[in-house]
Amino acid sequence: MKTATKTLIFSGVKVHTNLSTAQLVEMSLARGEGVLAANGALCCDTGERTGRSPNDKFVEDTPGIHDAIAWGKTNRPITPENFAKIEAIATEYLGNKEELFRFNGFAGADERYRLNVSVVTEEAWHCLFASTMFIRGAEASGFDADWTIINACNLVIEDYEKYGLNSGVCVIQSMEQKKVVICGTRYAGEIKKSIFYAMNFDMTEVDVFPMHCSANVDQNDETNVALFFGLSGTGKTTLSADPNRPLIGDDEHGWSDDGVFNFEGGCYAKCIKLTKEGEPQIWDAIKFGAVLENIVLDEETRVPDYDDVSKTENTRVAYPVDYIPDAIIPSVCGHPKNVIFLTADAFGVLPPVSKLTSEQAMYYFINGYTSKLAGTEAGITEPVPNFSPCFGGPFLPRPPMDYAQWLAKRVEEQNANVWLLNTGWTGGPYGTGERFSLAWTRAFVTAILDGTLAQSQYEEHPIFGLHIPTTAPSVPSEVLDPRKTWADGAAYDTMATELANKFKANDQKYDMADAVRAAGPTV
Repeated sequence: MKTATKTLIFSGVKVHTNLSTAQLVEMSLARGEGVLAANGALCCDTGERTGRSPNDKFVEDTPGIHDAIAWGKTNRPITPENFAKIEAIATEYLGNKEELFRFNGFAGADERYRLNVSVVTEEAWHCLFASTMFIRGAEASGFDADWTIINACNLVIEDYEKYGLNSGVCVIQSMEQKKVVICGTRYAGEIKKSIFYAMNFDMTEVDVFPMHCSANVDQNDETNVALFFGLSGTGKTTLSADPNRPLIGDDEHGWSDDGVFNFEGGCYAKCIKLTKEGEPQIWDAIKFGAVLENIVLDEETRVPDYDDVSKTENTRVAYPVDYIPDAIIPSVCGHPKNVIFLTADAFGVLPPVSKLTSEQAMYYFINGYTSKLAGTEAGITEPVPNFSPCFGGPFLPRPPMDYAQWLAKRVEEQNANVWLLNTGWTGGPYGTGERFSLAWTRAFVTAILDGTLAQSQYEEHPIFGLHIPTTAPSVPSEVLDPRKTWADGAAYDTMATELANKFKANDQKYDMADAVRAAGPTV
């Protein structure tokens, strides 16, 4: 799997390698790349791009990997010739800088599956971000990278059409050369997601199931591990930050024959409407060494205003995983007892929590229904209903069914419970209904993880077939059945049928077993 190459060298340029957090903060401030917030975090703006740019992501199409990639809207091909030309442009551009920044580190807390990652950036704060998100500990010299990222964030590609691009912004990735070239976007999330994409390709070759999920474990029972699958904004980071459950990681993990391990060394949390009362662990993690993105600061006090979304709703903070009290370091644990799928249902149709059969687990995983939330991608300004296979479609190079089969295999081997948790809307669709309260959602999670909810009585949803508990601790019973939360039951039936039809249309994309397809909604 590994094809390590020598670390990229820029002759004649001073390359600062593996600087300390304090050094990178100092250089970021001196270069005018950010300011210190009152809580000590470095606050930076990402400019025009405040989220990922999926329409500008391309994968080098070579004979060696062509048949392994699920080509389409997510995985757009770029020719080797154009990849080489853009890489040359970016390398020349960076080679003309007076100074560059390099982070050498690792992806994968389990050393048996660890990849060496080298990130070269033109801005100091991007290097700080990389050193926060990946695992530190590599030597500054003698480092051979399995994957190299070249981040030329201020380089806009001219005459981009002739290279097969959609704009002057691009994120191009070569699975054979194990390189990523980022041009024209200062959104730091492109750095971390490009390595997640790489892990989603490489890990399956060593019998590891790569997952877009967070993970934690009970502080008194190391066998009580939980996984939280979901796209950005559905609650992975928030729900895995629990004072009673030490954190493994908040976003990207592998599941091997021995258990679960974090791919990263940090967390990347959304900050919109963040409060100390609602999310105390994340709040306290925002301190010196953390990186705030697109947060509005008070001009005089420099206190962050997490309710201000004038720049974007996708406000973010990156911080090392060990900023969370009692986080497990190294970030490895055993097999999960509970697997939770998170969905932000903008239709207001799905129940807040439901238990899935093995066939339903396969069905709802491969469909990956949620809503894209404002700011997580360029052009998204309000929730949009969306099917994202395996709750991570934008990051899957291989066919989604490959990952769904991995899930089924691991869940069956460990006899894990699988749940669908709706963190979206109730009482009506987006714009009419209200979003489920975080307190209720946390109550559901607690009841799942302590085994209480598994002992409840269940009713079957007439359209989706989901098994809905009739009672749940600390949650009003009337919110468990979504139809009862709507003022107009007939309107609910219409909306539920509409969403069910969307599921049925989407599942036609996949070659499912008959029993799995039958586990979906009926209309």
